[in-house]
Amino acid sequence: MLTYLAHMAGAALLVNSVPHSVKGLCGECFPSPFSKPPGVGPSSPRANILWGGINFLAGCGLLFGIGQFQFGLNLDTALVIAAGWGCGFALARHFGKQFAGTETVVEWQVTERDTTD
Repeated sequence: MLTYLAHMAGAALLVNSVPHSVKGLCGECFPSPFSKPPGVGPSSPRANILWGGINFLAGCGLLFGIGQFQFGLNLDTALVIAAGWGCGFALARHFGKQFAGTETVVEWQVTERDTTD
């Protein structure tokens, strides 16, 4: 039973590592536990890379270091997938409320290619 809980927590941490790592790699600020107030204020891209990495390592440790996770048609895999999706939906709901009404606009510069030889 504790192995299943550890694997589910590992899945949630792996899912949580994605937005922090992506925002950090893109050079964008994003809330993390290091922000003020924690989880609400913006954190630097470096803080998000750090937090994403911590989540990734902890998630891998829980998923692959405790018990023996076997991917396949079994209860362990079903619980891991359910925990990952549950965490994803919870994060989407939380940040959807937090960022409601804000819009990120990215302007791309398109230049004409020189077609002369």
